Amino acid sequence: MTERPLILLTNDDGLHSPGLRTLAQALAEIGDVLVAAPWEQQSSTGRSMDHTSSRIIHTEEFVLNGERCKVYGIEGTPGQAVQHGMLELTPRKPDLIVSGINFGENMGMSVTISGTVMAAYEGAAWGVPAMAISSQMGKEEQVSLSDETDVTVAAYFAQKFARILLNHELPEDVHLLKVDVPRNATRQTGWRLTRLSRQSYYIAHKPPRRDYSQPFQLDWDMTYDRESLEPDSDIYTLRVAEQVSVTPLSLDFSSRLDLASFERALKHESD
Repeated sequence: MTERPLILLTNDDGLHSPGLRTLAQALAEIGDVLVAAPWEQQSSTGRSMDHTSSRIIHTEEFVLNGERCKVYGIEGTPGQAVQHGMLELTPRKPDLIVSGINFGENMGMSVTISGTVMAAYEGAAWGVPAMAISSQMGKEEQVSLSDETDVTVAAYFAQKFARILLNHELPEDVHLLKVDVPRNATRQTGWRLTRLSRQSYYIAHKPPRRDYSQPFQLDWDMTYDRESLEPDSDIYTLRVAEQVSVTPLSLDFSSRLDLASFERALKHESD
């Protein structure tokens, strides 16, 4: 009998996020799902490896396709959840790592802040194809993690691209996919491959305090400049075209330039 694919599922919104449960159910239709997610909310932690994390692993149960399945909540960051999933919890190397469904889109130059995207990046660094899936939402929805928020369309697209990743090898220099689904998307909504916009998307406000000793949480807005927005970018595709943005990402952060020419130029300037 052919072994079903093993999918390691994580997120940054925590083990009790409805987005995680909805995605686990969708992925259970195409493979065996092992959930290893942060025990608590860990949004905006990027690929952090917090040395103060206890790394304690809690166990609970999800019901997937009518069966009770043990799931794991790690007291740590999304990246640490992936690490412990790989090192302690999976019975074998997963065929795919999926992170999400995030409550809120992850776009442009802000993606390295995202625990959702960087959890997938951490998985890709272990040599496993990976995907981060996010659903567009307003600020209040992003922090509410309400069971009333419908993310079933995002789960549909997550399953769609998970099937592709399980059945087709990624091209060279593509290690993970970042998928962002518009808030009003349906299963018939179009999708297209995009690049990261060079605009930042989550913009912090200047703190109004005068006393630096006062504790303060930065406020932020999701915004972009329409006039300079690149038409092949993730932000344009989601916000302007209202299509699903699928961004192939590489583990290699190196600039794609002629290194020899740049080195000659730098050496000439230093002479």
